[in-house]
Amino acid sequence: MGAPKKLSQLSATAICGNDITSSCLYVSALTIVYAGQYAWLALLIVAAVLYLFRKIYGEVVGALPLNGGAYNVLLNTTSKSNASIAACLTILSYMVTAVISASEAMEYLHSLFLSINVFIATIVLLSAFLILVISGISESAVVATGIFIIHLLTMLLLIGSGVWFVVRNGFSIAAANFHSPVHGGILVALVLGFSTAMLGISGFESSANFVEEQAPGVFPKTLRNMWVAVSVINPLMALTAVLVLPLASAVQNKEALLSYLGYHSGGHWLAVIIAIDATLVLSGAVLTSYVGVGGLMKRMTLDRILPQALLKENKAGSSPRIFIFFFILCISVLLITEGLLGPLAGVYTISFLLVMVYFGFGNYLLKLKRAGLPRPEYAKPVAVGIAILFILVALYVNVSLHPYYLIVFLQYFIPSILCIYLLLNRKQILQYLLTLLDKGAFDGIKKWAVFSRFHIRRHIKHLSEQHFVYFSKGDDISILNKVMIYVQENEITTNLKIVSVLNHEHALSSSFMADFEVLDRAYPDIDIEFVRIEGIFGPPLIKALSEQWHIPPNFMFISSPGDHFSHRIADLHGVRLII
Repeated sequence: MGAPKKLSQLSATAICGNDITSSCLYVSALTIVYAGQYAWLALLIVAAVLYLFRKIYGEVVGALPLNGGAYNVLLNTTSKSNASIAACLTILSYMVTAVISASEAMEYLHSLFLSINVFIATIVLLSAFLILVISGISESAVVATGIFIIHLLTMLLLIGSGVWFVVRNGFSIAAANFHSPVHGGILVALVLGFSTAMLGISGFESSANFVEEQAPGVFPKTLRNMWVAVSVINPLMALTAVLVLPLASAVQNKEALLSYLGYHSGGHWLAVIIAIDATLVLSGAVLTSYVGVGGLMKRMTLDRILPQALLKENKAGSSPRIFIFFFILCISVLLITEGLLGPLAGVYTISFLLVMVYFGFGNYLLKLKRAGLPRPEYAKPVAVGIAILFILVALYVNVSLHPYYLIVFLQYFIPSILCIYLLLNRKQILQYLLTLLDKGAFDGIKKWAVFSRFHIRRHIKHLSEQHFVYFSKGDDISILNKVMIYVQENEITTNLKIVSVLNHEHALSSSFMADFEVLDRAYPDIDIEFVRIEGIFGPPLIKALSEQWHIPPNFMFISSPGDHFSHRIADLHGVRLII
């Protein structure tokens, strides 16, 4: 079986672009509610902030081009527990995006065919895309590309229809709108409009979660393409609405503003086209959620945060169990809310904005801790700080406007992070349980206690048997001690190989071997093995050792390479940076 085909620029852009460009269906109306006639200006400010994040994402993913987004950068700059928080927020964001997008898509379809049951149709749509992503990402990309092109053409048609309306009817409506009083003043309107409009860039983070499925050089182009699309479509759509519709009418029809705009500027036929397009592109946003979460959860499973059973692949190279697990989560949310998705808006809002904040801080950590990593572009620290500040303002304003959002968010986030915590610390939890069993706490049911002891010991043994590798450059005792501390705090293992790759011209110093012996005595719970290999460190050696020792490359560590390192991190098959 050959390697899966990598995604082209158009395919990769379409997968994440359907999510971010579908935002015009709701963000134009929401921004007009808070910013009135200046909604287009608030959306331009969003585009400016997104431009800063182009650099932030480009630097981070260019230096660490592995799936996982914010999780990946934090995993390679801090601890696995910190990275897991970002991953948890990202999964929540994708889960809610999938459910809301599917439900809204079926609402638009219901407006065309009244006999459709929205709740049942939402489940059918989530199921259909589950089947599609299981069949492979290339097949998914074909569908996403078709939807993306249709959506762009439809939005251009709607904007053109609005321009033609103004040409025929003049600027009387626009003049009345721009002379309307602004509640609280222009500055307040722009702050409120900007904060609401920040939800319109959801999907921008998705490309970083499946970067390994993209062809070389495609990722930065997806960022550029998404930025151009959202910078052109969203402000122009809001401006078109302000030029064509009275503000009061736009606010009154905010639930389906673009359909109403199409009806007002072009007639019933255009309103129908907009409704069909909305159904398609919101369905495309469901696909974005599946693909994005697939890349992230696969990475988490490879890192032994999630159960290894999720990794099993089919002939198409996809991991069906990951997608089925995500599908079950989405259906459970739909059933719990009984199709009333208003409460989920808080989870979506806070999760997405916090993921953006995490990415900004991840960029700072990359600059501080991995300064020697080569990167294709560099975001200035001041620009990163400004971008984070704008996101924090948007987060604060959204929570201030809707305090209930925070409560609902915590209701979903706390159980999620608790599950992650239990998975990260499952060895210690099993050991505590085994201690209780050994002390006779359950002697009243002896047969069950004996059975439980046996299986718990076997599971602990299986968890601890996994070997890890650290490639040492002849590091001193302080560096090796940091390695041991990291392994103890972040990995479940009792076996670590410290490997030095040397050629015949180099030899290890006697002090290194003395340090190694001290280290071995200082960490009695970990069996430390020293391995000296003659050769050249690089991708071929990593691959060969991985196959020979049956140790996945993501269980192999290196310290941060210097400026003269001859390989890209992307070429090292997933080897992690820990020092």
